[in-house]
Amino acid sequence: IQAAYLQKGGVKTAVLERRHVIGGAAVTEEIVPGFRFSRASYLLSLLRPHIYKDLELKKHGLKVYLRDPHAFTPLLEEGVGGRPPRSLLLGGDMSENLRQISVFSERDAKAYPAYQAYMEKLASAIDPLLDAPPVNIPGMTQGSLRKRLAALWTLRPLLQTGLKLGKNIPDFYELLTAPITKILNRWFESEPLKATLATDAVIGAMTSPDAPGSGYVLLHHVMGEVEGERGAWGYAEGGMGGVSQAIANSAQAHGASIFTEQAVERVLIGKDGSAKGVVLKGGIEIHSKVVLSNATPHVTFRDLTPQDSLPPDFIKAVSQIDYASPVTKINVAVNRLPSFLAAPNSPDGRPGPHHQCSIHLNCESTEVLEQAYQQATQGHPSTRPMLEVCIPSVLDPTLAPPGCHVVSIFSQFTPYWLEGGRAWGEEDRERYADSVFGWIERYAPGFKSSVVGKEVLTPPDLERIFGLTGGNIFHGAMSLDQLYLARPLPAFSNYRSPIKGLYLCGSGAHPGGGVMGSAGWNAALAVLDDLQRG
Repeated sequence: IQAAYLQKGGVKTAVLERRHVIGGAAVTEEIVPGFRFSRASYLLSLLRPHIYKDLELKKHGLKVYLRDPHAFTPLLEEGVGGRPPRSLLLGGDMSENLRQISVFSERDAKAYPAYQAYMEKLASAIDPLLDAPPVNIPGMTQGSLRKRLAALWTLRPLLQTGLKLGKNIPDFYELLTAPITKILNRWFESEPLKATLATDAVIGAMTSPDAPGSGYVLLHHVMGEVEGERGAWGYAEGGMGGVSQAIANSAQAHGASIFTEQAVERVLIGKDGSAKGVVLKGGIEIHSKVVLSNATPHVTFRDLTPQDSLPPDFIKAVSQIDYASPVTKINVAVNRLPSFLAAPNSPDGRPGPHHQCSIHLNCESTEVLEQAYQQATQGHPSTRPMLEVCIPSVLDPTLAPPGCHVVSIFSQFTPYWLEGGRAWGEEDRERYADSVFGWIERYAPGFKSSVVGKEVLTPPDLERIFGLTGGNIFHGAMSLDQLYLARPLPAFSNYRSPIKGLYLCGSGAHPGGGVMGSAGWNAALAVLDDLQRG
């Protein structure tokens, strides 16, 4: 994204990708013959609308299948009177949502529209903060009067957010700081509904729904938009690699050069202490005016940057960034569609509305999520893990052979190190995958026998393959101490680093994780501004 915007600004740009396929964690790969997986990132929503439009991504090949309904939570229970177990199906049809929720609580059904409006108001209010760098505090307190006045302009997005929030500022503050269970308990009484909503507050985060600050991650996951529909999530045709390829096509159309299998060994630092380019693993030097890193802050500043060129205090602070991850991603090829006890397949085997959803398993209550988290903190993979199951081939037939499907299982909680500091081995991966499949089998009998291939990616695997430090999908925890002015570090939240000409442009910078593009957009504007100033 930053390459496309820099090229549009007249700066000749080259993109160096370590792997054989572009896109970082947003890639499509054929892990099982004939089955194409969104190997890491698997859903699209957070990509900023103005970037989607500016880069003409639809023109450059991006097609998105919107999901409606979008959430399905079946329960493990005995059906009553011959009926199937209960389930909760949520989507864009509010009247149907209320009917679904009323099965569990009439009170919750009445409260749900107000809750949705409440969350949408808070989410839309922070839009200005996503599309601009954080407030320039140093600029307002140092330098000439002219520079201080210019820095005051960076207050504008914060003021816009404040005006949008209005009397809801205290509510926003509470959501940022409170446990998500506190917020949800105020609104609702039925556990399946609360647990379904709480998954968005802990997904990808090594945190508990009872932990203070978990509310922000929920907000982060409801502030998306797909093709003008607020809060919608979709599947990119051809997998998430389709998103990356459309962005690459746009960048190349503007003149950017993209090179794969070109791993950077280190950043070149000149005698004046500024970045002068990079050295590739093969020893080739590439010289440039600026260097932008889409790697994590740890990889950028601890692995790629000569340590003697950085202040010791900065190195120490980078080393203290939290990268804890609870995620093990399992990619599965199946020869038939799962049939859930709560929503059995039709005789013709055609997908039902629930098959296109994020299917939440082991979400009977927030207590189940809490117990899963607690086990991981002791070095044990959750014995009853929180599972988000997606079957994108239900909407996108390009991903699997006829009659077959690709299944994405986003599971947590799993620790980076097992009990006693032991590393994951192949037996550990197989044991955990078998446990996950066993739980799915309880909700959808026959699932195990439908599996024709799989890949298990634990936190260390996500780190090794995709460069995600600690396996953290956000390039660093989305906790309050690592957001906005403190992302990645206080005094370095403006995409610049202690080294002139070296910038951070990935999810480790503001506003954080997700296939969003904001960090790349903001970083490109910072570079263009610096180059103009000389």
